[in-house]
Amino acid sequence: MIYLDYVSTTPLNKEVNQMYQSLLNDYFANADSLYSLGLQTSSLMEKSRSLIAQMLNVKPTEIIFTSGASESNNTAIKGCAFQYQNRGKHIITTAIEHSSVYNTCLQLRDVFGFDVDFISVDQNGHIDLDELKNKIRDDTILISIMYVNNEIGSIQPIDKIRELILNMNPKIKLHVDMVQALGKIPVDLSLVDMASFSAHKIYGLKGSGVLYKKESTTLVPLICGGQQENNLRGGTSNTATHIMFAKTLRLALEDQAQKFQRVHALNQYVRNELMREKDIVINSPIENCSPYILSFSAIGYKPEVILHALEAKECYVSTKSTCSSHKNDVSRTLAAMGVDDAIAKSAIRISFSHLTTQEEIDEFLYHLQTILKTIKKQR
Repeated sequence: MIYLDYVSTTPLNKEVNQMYQSLLNDYFANADSLYSLGLQTSSLMEKSRSLIAQMLNVKPTEIIFTSGASESNNTAIKGCAFQYQNRGKHIITTAIEHSSVYNTCLQLRDVFGFDVDFISVDQNGHIDLDELKNKIRDDTILISIMYVNNEIGSIQPIDKIRELILNMNPKIKLHVDMVQALGKIPVDLSLVDMASFSAHKIYGLKGSGVLYKKESTTLVPLICGGQQENNLRGGTSNTATHIMFAKTLRLALEDQAQKFQRVHALNQYVRNELMREKDIVINSPIENCSPYILSFSAIGYKPEVILHALEAKECYVSTKSTCSSHKNDVSRTLAAMGVDDAIAKSAIRISFSHLTTQEEIDEFLYHLQTILKTIKKQR
């Protein structure tokens, strides 16, 4: 099997799996119980919180466990919007956000009456800083921008965005979806007020996420009902899952620079090989782009046909963001980049891991070249 869809999800690390099974058996008690088994379970969860905070250079009280990045994004954006709406109801995001950010902002606009601006991007998927500057207002309360785009890999200048906020309206809260950055490129949480993370993108458990929330930022809880997570997330804690995030993160951060270099070399090799094909166009930018993601288009071919032809060879890729994979419309990210319709409709995304081998890449390229020669173009 050749798996090239690591952006969508990753295989579970064996060490994480083994420890998780042990926790399920031995530490099943409610972490809020006052007897010894509950206290032991709670202690392990708080130890995990402290270790995560240490690895991210923040305070343990700034780490909130969630069910994943979608919940983290919703909690950050809605919680912030409701908390600070007395200052204003203006929110800024981009046209290429993950659906859990984009649709949340649409809901705040359409259901709750907030004013939302969607900043455009250039042909490389990078935001227009001048446009952002012009959109910032006195009543702007939140800016939410992802660090690494999950479809093409473009990296946004978070440091410059923070600088704009400090110069124009320091009261604005900055939320950053860092899901595709964690464990791959360095993250600096001193630049942001909130950040979202997911375990299953870094070889951890599905249904496991973290929201970083700076102590100076206050949120209205989305789930009321209990004291869990500093009263921000009512409900019995999923302790075994929360405990495992620390180990998952530690393993993901090990040898990060070496893993990056290995993946960068693979990405460059694939780019060079794909550029030899006359019908293929690379959508991912060369500069300020994560090497873990590569989007390309086989112009004139239906991407679903290529996907299933590759699947028949036990080679797995995707056509666009998995969260919108069942929709037939053009990728919102590529449309925002102004990509020609013929190119946008033919997009395929592959994503790499430090586990990806040169042999797997060569086999993928062989199968792709063979498929392009044998299947028919769209009329």
